[in-house]
Amino acid sequence: MDLKITTLGGKDAGKVKLSEEIFGLDPREDILQRVVRWQLAKKQQGTHKAKGRAEIARTGAKMYKQKGTGRARHHSARAPQFRGGGKAHGPVVRSHEHELPKKVRALGLKHALSAKAKSASLIIVDELKLADAKTKALVANLETLGLTNALVIGGAELDQNFKLAATNIPNIDVLPIQGINVYDILRRGTLVLSKAAVEALEERFK
Repeated sequence: MDLKITTLGGKDAGKVKLSEEIFGLDPREDILQRVVRWQLAKKQQGTHKAKGRAEIARTGAKMYKQKGTGRARHHSARAPQFRGGGKAHGPVVRSHEHELPKKVRALGLKHALSAKAKSASLIIVDELKLADAKTKALVANLETLGLTNALVIGGAELDQNFKLAATNIPNIDVLPIQGINVYDILRRGTLVLSKAAVEALEERFK
């Protein structure tokens, strides 16, 4: 698969041959869903907590005598049915993580990249560098490329000027190649890869 390379200014900078094994697959929604679900489960804090009846600071004395009152039999005021009592089967602190095989994770990334390539939402840029960390200049460059909602992936080391300039632009995310992931690829409309990022991906899946 051949794709043209462009500069940040929108000029033609040649072509690059993309691997069919990475960018030419037929995307499977079930694999993408599994990987996204795994990622979001890992991100959940799991710090939600409600006190059970054993944790409530309240008297443990019997509320009233067992017989003779004509009322229901009760013991502790900490029971869930009373105001101020403990929560029955409430949320507890726990991890939401679950296992997902490495091969499925790798396949999910390939399918996400292929989905962007298939929908013509993939742009290859020769290099992501700016002379100055000016947001206005970068916004002008992105407008030239028609980008309003995009994930930009650079090489192993991001240009600091580019990174700083992109910080204040809404709906534009910038990550080094080590941070590329299925969820961020799918949540943005367009995927922008530098030449260095393409080379790193092909080396990774070789």
